[in-house]
Amino acid sequence: MGKLYLIPTPVGNLEDITLRALRLLKEADLILAEDTRTSAKLLKHYEITTPLLSHHKFNEHQQVEHIATRIEKGENIALISDAGTPGISDPGFLLTRTCVERGISTECLPGPTAFIPALVNSGLPCDRFCFEGFLPQKKGRLKKLNALTDESRSMIFYESPFRLVKTLEQMAGIFGPGRYACVAREISKMFEEYKRGSLEELATYYKKQGVKGEIVLIVAGKDYNSDERVEIKIEEEEE
Repeated sequence: MGKLYLIPTPVGNLEDITLRALRLLKEADLILAEDTRTSAKLLKHYEITTPLLSHHKFNEHQQVEHIATRIEKGENIALISDAGTPGISDPGFLLTRTCVERGISTECLPGPTAFIPALVNSGLPCDRFCFEGFLPQKKGRLKKLNALTDESRSMIFYESPFRLVKTLEQMAGIFGPGRYACVAREISKMFEEYKRGSLEELATYYKKQGVKGEIVLIVAGKDYNSDERVEIKIEEEEE
C-alpha cells in the first residue's frame, strides 16, 4: 500500500519550501494540485517532472474514492494546494478523511501557511487564537460575526481584497469601531505589507487607498487591553 502526503507549498516566496517537501514531490507517483497551472510554475522552478492531476473543490467529491484506491494499490500520492497547507481553506480534508477511514497511511509535512506569520507579526496576542477562515460571502455572514462578539482570543480571517472594506465596516459595527486589528497583505511576497489600527481606521484607510492581493485579517479579542497594545499609526501611502 502507498501513502498520501499532504505537502505545504510557498504562499509567496518560492524559497519557503522544505528539502523534504521537494524530495517527496520528486519521488511521488502523482501530484494532486488545486490548479495545475499555478503548481506547474513551482515544479518547473525546482525541475520536478512528476505527473500532475487537478484536484479542487469542484471535483474532489468525485475523485476521493478513486484516488484512495490508487494509493491502496501501491501509489504514493502528494497533495498540494495553490499555496500553503492543504486543508486550510483549501481542498484536503475530504481526501484525508477518506484515507483515514480506509486505513490508508497519511503524512502531513510542516510548512508554510499564511495565517501563522500574519498572527505572529501582527503585534496581537498569539498565545491563544481562533482561526475562522473565510466568512460566508452572503447568507450567514452577520450571524457568524455576531457569534464572535464575546470571543476573547485573537481572531484570524482570510478575506478577498474585494470584500475587505465591507468586512472591516461590518466588524466595526458589531465589535465596535475602536477594536484593534491588523491587515496583513501579500505575505512573503515582494509587496508584503502590514497595517495596524482600529477597525474604523483600517476601513477608512482601505476605502481611500484601495487594496490588492492576498489578505489575512487579525482582530483583537474582546478582552484585549488597548492600553498595552503597540501603537502604530496608519500612514498615508507615498504619492
